[in-house]
Amino acid sequence: MTDIQYRAFNDRVVWVTGSSRGIGAAIARAFARQGARVAVHGRDAEAAAAVCRQIEEAGGRALSVLGELTSFAEVDALRGRVERELGPIEILVANAGGGHAPPGPIEELSEAGWHASIDGNLTSTFLTLKSVLPGMKQRRAGNIITVSSAAGRRPNPRSPIAYAAAKAGLCLLTQDVAMQVGEFGIRVNCIAPETILTDRNQQRIPDAQKAMLVDLHPIKRLGTPDDIADAALFLASEGSAWVTGVVLDVAGGAVMV
Repeated sequence: MTDIQYRAFNDRVVWVTGSSRGIGAAIARAFARQGARVAVHGRDAEAAAAVCRQIEEAGGRALSVLGELTSFAEVDALRGRVERELGPIEILVANAGGGHAPPGPIEELSEAGWHASIDGNLTSTFLTLKSVLPGMKQRRAGNIITVSSAAGRRPNPRSPIAYAAAKAGLCLLTQDVAMQVGEFGIRVNCIAPETILTDRNQQRIPDAQKAMLVDLHPIKRLGTPDDIADAALFLASEGSAWVTGVVLDVAGGAVMV
């Protein structure tokens, strides 16, 4: 949990996609602790409700919005609900995504696995930006953070190739959009995490593999969800007011580009 105070977030509206667990949940809780009104998004109603309860029990305000992000009509409906109930979205953290196909030779990757990975990571972010940006442009203010991955920053045989391609695409999408919208007072940046010890990863990665992964990082530990949340707070704050189009590798030094 960060001890840094960002008072400028008081009563600002933040939508964090994919925030019912893991990195997204940590980001949602972090903004709420700084006084923001946070829309928690996911597909699991119980998990999203649990994050909202945590925020509200700590004195914050949260709204649960459930739905898929691979249909523009559904994304736009979710955005509309957030803005009706909380107010205009001032900060978007497009975090939703995940692996949809296992690592392996490209010829063994199914078309369905490819499309699921691209749609779940790259297309979902494109559609979310497409929905949120018109309002930000009209208000001539806004802050967008996308979430890529170290898998999209350098080749790695352990990374699923479709997931890596989607995450690499997110980096360039972020920079292209940053070029388009800077004149409207909107900043767009990207966070690219390396291995993060979410609850799921804590359970599924054997201790021996964790030790091996630690050795690959100049900073000799693996990342936590709060490491990513702290980076998101910085990129959304006035402390980074002249920063846009940046891919921030929150990777313990394992990625240096």
